[in-house]
Order: sequence, then C-alpha cells, then structure tokens
Amino acid sequence: MNQVNMFDVNFNNYDFMDLLEYIDTTIRERNHSYILTCNVDHVIKLRKDKEFRTVYSEAGAVVADGMPLIWASKMLGKPLKQKVSGADLFSRLGHAFQQRKYRLFFLGSAEGVPERATKNLKAAYPDINIVGCYSPSYGFENNKEENERIIGMLNETRPDIVFVGVGAPKQEKWIYRHYLSYRAPISIGVGATFDFLSGSVKRAPDFMQKSGLEWFWRLSQEPGRLWKRYLVDDAQFLLLLLKEMRKRDKANGRSLE
Repeated sequence: MNQVNMFDVNFNNYDFMDLLEYIDTTIRERNHSYILTCNVDHVIKLRKDKEFRTVYSEAGAVVADGMPLIWASKMLGKPLKQKVSGADLFSRLGHAFQQRKYRLFFLGSAEGVPERATKNLKAAYPDINIVGCYSPSYGFENNKEENERIIGMLNETRPDIVFVGVGAPKQEKWIYRHYLSYRAPISIGVGATFDFLSGSVKRAPDFMQKSGLEWFWRLSQEPGRLWKRYLVDDAQFLLLLLKEMRKRDKANGRSLE
C-alpha cells in the first residue's frame, strides 16, 4: 500500500479513482470499514485527542482533504496525488455511485437539509440510489435511544455507504463507535457536504478551492462559528510543518539552522 506519513498520520496516496477502487473492493467483499478525510483541523485536533488518534489508527483509508496538506507533502519531498475532500465526492464520483447502484444513506445536518441535498443530487444523477436520510437530534452521540434508532434505520435500509455530516471529530468518533453495529461496508465523515449540496451554505468558488483559500471563504460565511478554528487552532499548523521539516532534515543528515 502506498502511504505517506506526515504529522504522525499515515495518508493513503489516493486520488479519487484510487478511492473509488477501495470503495468498490470493500463493498464487493462485504467488509466493514471507514474512510477519514484528513484536513488541517484534524491534524491539530489529533495532538490533544486520544480517542481521535485511536479512530485514525483503525481507519481503512485516510485521504488528504485540503490544499495545505498537498503543499506540505510536496515541501517534504513525499507528494500526495490529489486533494480528496468529502465535499467533492459526489461531483467526482456521483456517476460511479449511480452506475453501480450503490445504496447510500445520509446522516447529519439540520432538519430538512439531507432531504434537499437528496433532491438536488437526484436532479443531477436521476438513478442515484439514496435509501434514507436522517437529521439527528442535538447531542445525539450521547443519547442511547437516538443511537439505537439510527442503527435500526441503517440495519433496515442496508446501505453500502453511510455519509455522516455532523462535524469533526464528532462524526468520525460516532462512526468508529457504531460502524460494526450497523455493518455497512463503507462509512465516511463528510462535514458540511449536505449543507453545500442542499444550497443552504454556498461553497467557495473553484479558484479559491484550488488556491487553498476555501478556509477564508468559509470563515467569511460563518465567522461566529469558525473564527476560532481557522484563526487560532489551525494557525498551529505552520509550527507543525516546521517540525516536520526539521525531522526530515535530521533524517537526511542536514540542519535547518
């Protein structure tokens, strides 16, 4: 397996077609696995969150979600192929999901949002097979009855892929705690994807996504909710990158001094 280790994370060096191959194989073999889309926010949270590190250690695949990680991989001399973000899954793999008739389930976001996302996806991919969607109640991850209800829905609808959009690290931890109970082949945390697909939150223009400025767009859209994440927490990434560069140069017998 082609992996790249950065920031104590083992990234699978996948593009979208590699990820599709992983999904195809897992569904065909009826295994039970989950995929993590690692961004800068994950890298920062992993430093302090032991459970989150455990979630990462048992993932089936970890892909890089964010241009800063792609740039860092190139600076460190171990380039990753492509940014593979949850928000791009349907624009890149929607036709494949439709052709394969994979059974999809959407879990997350505010009431009505997954339904609108489903409607918009069906307009783009008329035969896409979305077998269910549900907006969980606030604090659902700690509510035994609510979790039993969700797992019951998943066992009844038997999805091939479960998309969970309730924010990190909540969505990844929820998947880790429950994926062997509902036994879908693939689960993946997709953050604000349902909000983007439904039109309730506007996504950054392409040029901002490609230039690594999507964070600035999202901050301008939701400053009250996201200022601490982007302006305080994620600023630590530059220090972590310097440490990675020192680690690389030490391994190569060089010094940054």
